[in-house]
Amino acid sequence: MRVVNGLEVDPNQAVRFFDAPDDGPFVMVNLLKFRERAQYADGSDAHLSGREAFMRYGAAAHQLVLAAGGRPIDGGAVTGLIVGEVEELWDSVGLVEYPSLAAFQAMLASPEYKAILHDRAAGLAGQLGMRINRPKSA
Repeated sequence: MRVVNGLEVDPNQAVRFFDAPDDGPFVMVNLLKFRERAQYADGSDAHLSGREAFMRYGAAAHQLVLAAGGRPIDGGAVTGLIVGEVEELWDSVGLVEYPSLAAFQAMLASPEYKAILHDRAAGLAGQLGMRINRPKSA
């Protein structure tokens, strides 16, 4: 298995992601790798760590997730690996539940979300984002 952290959403990948059946709540698993130093396009805030820049994004994104009907579930620093092997561990993982693909897509398309992407880009060296469907109740 080849693992490639990304920064931008690939349009073809997005089409496949959002063309899936929208069958209710799901959880996004976000594996995050931070830059050592923040890298803003305009050179500002170079004193910040990548983690600090991403936390700016995270604070604003938290409010947008709630407004979209979602909720953070859990997250924290990655501190070890017991199964498998990767060249380098991710720094952090975040689990966020969304009520539907449509709600998630609308949040990503919103002007408010687009306005905070500079903090995400400044802080992240790469990310893996995976959708986990919630089991249907019997």
